[in-house]
Amino acid sequence: MSKVMAASGNEAAAEAMRQINPDVVAAYPITPQTELMHKFAEYYSDGLVDTELILVESEHSAMSATVGAAAAGARSMTATAANGLALMWEIVYIASSLRLPIVMPVINRALSGPINIHCDHSDTMGTRDSGWIQIFSESAQEAYDNTAMAFRITENKKVLTPAMVTLDGFILSHTLERFEIIEDQQVKDFIGEYQPERYLLDVDNPITMGPLDLQDYYFEHKRQQYEGMSHVLPVIESVFAEYAKLSGRKYGLIETYKMDDAERAVIVMGSTAGTAKVAVDQLRQNGEKVGLIKIRVYRPFPAAALLDAMKDLKAVAVLDRAMSLGTYGGPVYGDIRSILYGSNVSVPVMNFIYGLGGRDVDLEQISHAFEELKQAAKTGKAPLETKFLGLRD
Repeated sequence: MSKVMAASGNEAAAEAMRQINPDVVAAYPITPQTELMHKFAEYYSDGLVDTELILVESEHSAMSATVGAAAAGARSMTATAANGLALMWEIVYIASSLRLPIVMPVINRALSGPINIHCDHSDTMGTRDSGWIQIFSESAQEAYDNTAMAFRITENKKVLTPAMVTLDGFILSHTLERFEIIEDQQVKDFIGEYQPERYLLDVDNPITMGPLDLQDYYFEHKRQQYEGMSHVLPVIESVFAEYAKLSGRKYGLIETYKMDDAERAVIVMGSTAGTAKVAVDQLRQNGEKVGLIKIRVYRPFPAAALLDAMKDLKAVAVLDRAMSLGTYGGPVYGDIRSILYGSNVSVPVMNFIYGLGGRDVDLEQISHAFEELKQAAKTGKAPLETKFLGLRD
C-alpha cells in the first residue's frame, strides 16, 4: 500500500527520515535546508521518532557529532547546504575515511560570494572527490525514495561509505509536489536493524578510530578506501532493484529519455531534467531526433552506463550547474570527456554552464543547446569553448 502526499522536497526527505527513525540526528539551520530539520524536529517533538536530536552550534559541529555517533555504532544523519557543507569540509573527509555509513541530505545552493541563497550545484561539486556517494534528485518523489534507500546502500558491508542525497534548493526544497510514500513498517523492514561489525562502544572488541597515520601506512589505507568505492555501484543497482519491487518505482544509475533513435542529447542532473524532457518532447514533435541522459548517481561515476547511453549519438551537450574555474568547462563535462578518452565511443561533447545562483533555466535555453549541437553532429567536432545559457549580454 502506498499513500499520496503533497509536500515540499524538504518535507519529503524529512518524511523518509521519520520512517527511518535514525538513532542520532545532528541539526544546524542553513537556508534552504532549514525547513527539512524543522519538519523532522516536529516529528521529534510529537513523539513520532525516538531519535536523539542534537542541536549544535555550527555545521562543523553537526558533522563532528554525526561522525562521533556513527563511530559509536549509531545510525546517524545530518543535513546541510552550500556554505554549511563548506564549513564541514574537514569532517566530511574524516567521515568517509573512517568508512562511516552516514546519510546526509544536501539542499543544493550556490556558494558565496557574492552571497546567494539559491540553487546551483557548486556545493556538492566541491565535495565530489571526498569519498561520499552522491545521489541527485529530480523531484520530491526522488528525494523521498533516495533518502529511504540510502541507508541500505551505505550500511552494506561491501560499501560502508557515507552518502549525500541532493535536491535543488528552493526549486525542489520549497515547492509543493505530489509524491507517494510506502508504509512505515515496509520502510523499517526494507532498511532493517543496523548492526555494525565494529564500533567504539563495543568494549569486548576495542578498536581505534582516527589515529595518526603517517607515511608508513596512510597510502595503503587510502588505497583501501579507493577499493571500497569500486564495490558501490553494483550494490546501488541491487538496492534500486529491490526497492522497485516494494514501491513500483524503478531507478537506475542514470535515466535515459527518448534515446532509442536519438542523434543528439543533453546530459543533466537534478530538477533541470524535468524541464529538459519537455524540451525534448517539443523538438521531437518537430521531427528532431533528440534525447536526454540524466545522471542520478554522480559518485561513484557511472562510466559504463553513460558510455552505453552515448554510443550511438552524433553529438552530446553536458549542462553543468557549476563552474570549474581555471580549466575547460564544468565538472560533469570534465568527467564525461575523461571517460570517452580511450573508450570505443567517439562523440563530440559541448559544455554549457547554466542556472548559477538560481537563474531560471527554460525551454528556450535547452532548445538552444540542442541547436548548437547540430554543427558538432555534422562535423564530428566540438569546440573546447565553454558556453553559457541564459547569461545577459
